[in-house]
Amino acid sequence: MHGFDFEIIIRTAPYLFTVGLMFTLKLTVLSTIGAIILGTLLAIMRLSSNRAVSAVAGGYVNLMRALPLILIIFWFYFLVPYIVGWLTQAGRPIAVGGFTSALITFTLFEAAYFCEIVRAGIQSVPRGQLDAGYAVGLSFRQVMSYVVLPQAFRKMTPLLLTQVIVIFQDTSLVYVLSLTDFLGAANNVAQRDGRLVEMFVFAAVVYFLISYAASRSVKMLERRSNAAGA
Repeated sequence: MHGFDFEIIIRTAPYLFTVGLMFTLKLTVLSTIGAIILGTLLAIMRLSSNRAVSAVAGGYVNLMRALPLILIIFWFYFLVPYIVGWLTQAGRPIAVGGFTSALITFTLFEAAYFCEIVRAGIQSVPRGQLDAGYAVGLSFRQVMSYVVLPQAFRKMTPLLLTQVIVIFQDTSLVYVLSLTDFLGAANNVAQRDGRLVEMFVFAAVVYFLISYAASRSVKMLERRSNAAGA
């Protein structure tokens, strides 16, 4: 550790946490919410008896899961302004901002993974409960809203939270767009002060501590869920 400058970490910690980490957490939370909503809709579509609807959802999921996230980040960063310009009939690309572009990218990409988690959760609910819901006069939407999804989400909560940890780690990829997430903030300080080792080691430690603490919490929740269901 000879020559390792701890002072630079202490001095820049407020910037790293209030700017960089807040950006990362904001992107993680918002993209998770959007991805769960879209993923749930895709899961219902995949389980639809309509083959066309199921095929569209399946094609979307397979496409997203077959492409590297970094490639999709670049695609949307450069394509979204053109898409927005086309939708608004502005006749030119519309600047949407790096954060908005990243949020759209992560929502659409992670929805494919949440879709498979939710689909498995829905399929774990006994078919008899669906039939019972229909027997008392509930519609498909009501059966899903009041009978199936509440049970499915309870069963798949550990998997959902594990995927959130993955999203938190993957948000560091927006660094390639020069956005000021936690890794980007650490890089800004590293380049400015010539302290690459200190900044990237500190960033690695913070990512590890947050991810490890979150994963341990998920395991505790999983054990409690298993104990409650025993």
